[in-house]
Amino acid sequence: MANFNIFDIAGSGMNAQSVRLNLVASNIANANAVSGSLDTVYKSRQPVFASELKNLLDRQKPGSGVNVLGVVESQEPSVAEYAPYHPLADKDGYIYKPNVNTIEEMANMMSASRSYQNNVEVLNTAKELILQTLKMGK
Repeated sequence: MANFNIFDIAGSGMNAQSVRLNLVASNIANANAVSGSLDTVYKSRQPVFASELKNLLDRQKPGSGVNVLGVVESQEPSVAEYAPYHPLADKDGYIYKPNVNTIEEMANMMSASRSYQNNVEVLNTAKELILQTLKMGK
């Protein structure tokens, strides 16, 4: 039977989008966290993806999956807010809030969710095509 590479590709895409959804959830959950110093404030985290080029270069498998290379913290500055009476305020009266943009995170969540759903549909379609092909042999 033919190579079932489509399942590997769609599975790697689902894994990548799952990582992305988990990071979005973490970012949204910490969007309103407050810290007393710039060193300890939560920073938005984003996944880094790469295509599996090795298989393409070796020409052993057609198509390419997705690798999650890692997670990086945003380099955007944190928000400093003057709140001298806040219990976490530093000596200058500032508290620090994360650099999480909830609107961006919601857009990322929608995109990741749709990408995940598309990969599930690819798996279901491939499964149905294989089942229909097997039925032709009856």
